[in-house]
Amino acid sequence: MLIAGFPAGAWGTNCYLVAPAAGEECVIIDPGHEAAPGVAELVREHRLKPVAVLLTHGHIDHVASVVPVCGAHDVPAWIHPEDRYMMSDPAKAMGRAIGARLMGEITVGEPSDVRTLTDGHTLRLAGIELTVAHAPGHTKGSVTFRLPEHQDVPQVFFSGDLLFAGSIGRTDLPGGNPLEILRSLARVCLPLDDSTVVLSGHGPQTTIGRERATNPYLRQVAADAEGQPKPAPPQRGL
Repeated sequence: MLIAGFPAGAWGTNCYLVAPAAGEECVIIDPGHEAAPGVAELVREHRLKPVAVLLTHGHIDHVASVVPVCGAHDVPAWIHPEDRYMMSDPAKAMGRAIGARLMGEITVGEPSDVRTLTDGHTLRLAGIELTVAHAPGHTKGSVTFRLPEHQDVPQVFFSGDLLFAGSIGRTDLPGGNPLEILRSLARVCLPLDDSTVVLSGHGPQTTIGRERATNPYLRQVAADAEGQPKPAPPQRGL
């Protein structure tokens, strides 16, 4: 299994390329602000053939390069329908205008082929299987992707902005909901094995076990689920 990634653009949004091995087909997850050159570099380095772009949610820092990346490889983009409007109207999604100087040149709009992600859907693309979980709270259409354990590689969880190392996604933008994100953490994250590798939308790699033990938000929902006394209330996430 090949998973290559890099932080892109002004917000350091993690973009990932996933393939069975070098020299094979791949999917691209979250090509955000100024991600196109990094995607092209990894495609060349690992001799990959992109077949799809997958989006964990519609915020501009995750979708800013979806049009040029899809166009360069003639591939579809997959997104949850609740977040589809954000590709064409990023300012509405952020609740304010996007600063042109910060963003630089972006292509607002949809690629020519947009497809719908639904909860529980298993995507079979590029020789891999990714299970989709709808996980609202950061946005109404936030989703995660889960790659099953394969030989000596543990299960991998692409959490988008649902779960970070030590924190969670912010809930103060349009479509965000603090209670809903806690419900999503309980439903989507708590059942995962501790060995599950978490590759999030921002920040470093972690594991479910580490977050279960140390992340105040995941500790809170775990305590609620088990009827235990709640830990100290966490501070707001990123």
